Amino acid sequence: MPVCGFDEWLETPQGQYVLRWEQARYDHLVADIFGFNAVQLGLPQHDFLRANRMPFRLYCNDLADDSSALQTRSNQLLTNPHYLPFANASMDLVILPHLLEFHETPHQILREVERVLVPEGSVIITGFNPFSLWGMRHRFTRLSRATPPWRGHYLSVRRLKDWFALLGLETHSGSFGCYAPPFSQENHLQRWHFIELAGNRWWPYGGATYIIQAIKRSHGMRLITPGWRERMLQARALAAVAPQPRPSPQGSQRQFSAEHPRTDSSSSACTLGKSRQT
Repeated sequence: MPVCGFDEWLETPQGQYVLRWEQARYDHLVADIFGFNAVQLGLPQHDFLRANRMPFRLYCNDLADDSSALQTRSNQLLTNPHYLPFANASMDLVILPHLLEFHETPHQILREVERVLVPEGSVIITGFNPFSLWGMRHRFTRLSRATPPWRGHYLSVRRLKDWFALLGLETHSGSFGCYAPPFSQENHLQRWHFIELAGNRWWPYGGATYIIQAIKRSHGMRLITPGWRERMLQARALAAVAPQPRPSPQGSQRQFSAEHPRTDSSSSACTLGKSRQT
């Protein structure tokens, strides 16, 4: 179930601090993603697709959300994130701003996102980091009395990567941000602005929020053509050479006698003369 009052919390100084960082990161990532169809699931009041150049962009709000009756855009839909009204492999980009951590079955939503993504399509998720100062406050706050954004189940980046691997999604990029403590006043947040650069350098995994992008990978078939050329080369290498005929011993004797006919006749004549003298 979506948390009530999260949109109102985004209007507070604490929410604006988070919203400014996430908007800048969304603008940086979606600007280089191309295709035809893009959809934003949750928070339709904030345009996280404004830097994207796809011709068809949709904004979906949860049916169970209290603010779902307020339609702020002409291309806004009321949907159930567990059963998206889109065909298989029809979306090039899906973004989920703080949607998974406020639902009881976030893996089902992620499975539905994988279904509607085209091969090589992208999904971008933002959430709160449980291993941060904000996560510590969320851990020591009673959920029954908690106000946004301290309600819900914070998901770590490691768990999201495990779900990506199970669904055939490859982690592409990501970053952490908002390293200041969870102050509620604007002047305190401004006073801790110096920690943004220091936190990104010295403890990069301790940011209050994160953004992560994954790409759907599909292993296609590879056409294997017959290796006619290799077979011809092998046939030539294994071709037998016809042996040349060798001369027989009888033929050599006949040839030798034919070359010396006078020697045989003279020897026979000498033998005949001796016999007559005797």
